[in-house]
Amino acid sequence: MSVCEAIRTIAYKVRTASCGGTACVNSFGDEQLAVDLLADKLLFEALKYSGCCKLACSEEVPEPLDLGGEGFSVAFDPLDGSSIVDTNFSVGTIFGVWPGDKLTGITGRQQAAAGMGIYGPRTVFCIALKDAPGCHEFLLQDDGKWLHVKETETIGEGKMFSPGNLRATFDNPAYEKLIAYYIGEKYTLRYTGGMVPDVFQIIVKEKGVFTNVISPSTKAKLRLLFEVAPLALLVEKAGGASSCDGLCVSGLDVEVKQHDQRTQICYGSKGEVRRFEEYMYGNSPRFSEVTA
Repeated sequence: MSVCEAIRTIAYKVRTASCGGTACVNSFGDEQLAVDLLADKLLFEALKYSGCCKLACSEEVPEPLDLGGEGFSVAFDPLDGSSIVDTNFSVGTIFGVWPGDKLTGITGRQQAAAGMGIYGPRTVFCIALKDAPGCHEFLLQDDGKWLHVKETETIGEGKMFSPGNLRATFDNPAYEKLIAYYIGEKYTLRYTGGMVPDVFQIIVKEKGVFTNVISPSTKAKLRLLFEVAPLALLVEKAGGASSCDGLCVSGLDVEVKQHDQRTQICYGSKGEVRRFEEYMYGNSPRFSEVTA
């Protein structure tokens, strides 16, 4: 509930806050924008107010802070896609909730919950709980209340793709062939440059695939703790699948060894994740019975 309150406020701040640089960088070397810092502050305050958060860390402040509560620890990306706020594309908040008081030596599968806020023409709160079926979508109403509008339990097959880090096709032949397949099969391109809307559309449309891979000249940018593991829980609870770290394993099963751990990822229907693994790594043992 506390995160819901923060997301509602962030939605307003995104619409009205400055998008100018702050002349400072976070510990990863990324320039922080004023709206990033606002969102970060709001989420830390909300989690402290909840009373049930022991540790919290964000992509902007990756060293865990003791918030004095007990029960859970939370990792979040306060405003994923903030570099496209000024273009008025959709952006979002991502968070993962783990039981206990540590945020390393864990996997995404141990999450108690994960969620994201999507700030676009509509403000949406999307959440998945470990012990409840489905992925749930809530829509922010004019009166400030959240309305439950959709529960997704199945992601089927469909020709829609969101290819991240396309520059990797220059020296990653397998990725180049995969992208050529999508184009040759007349897949619809739906890519905004924001991870939240690009992954969220898979859940909403109940089809599609999102890819972000590396190559010898392009390194991984996506953080396992703050982005990849929480989104993996959302997609898989919705009935989809993920493939992480070049290992043909779910994004929920890669151990978080350090807060800044980066990785490559694919989200989508089970058939599309099977195809991704077959093109990229030669086989897909987990999905051998799934029709791609």
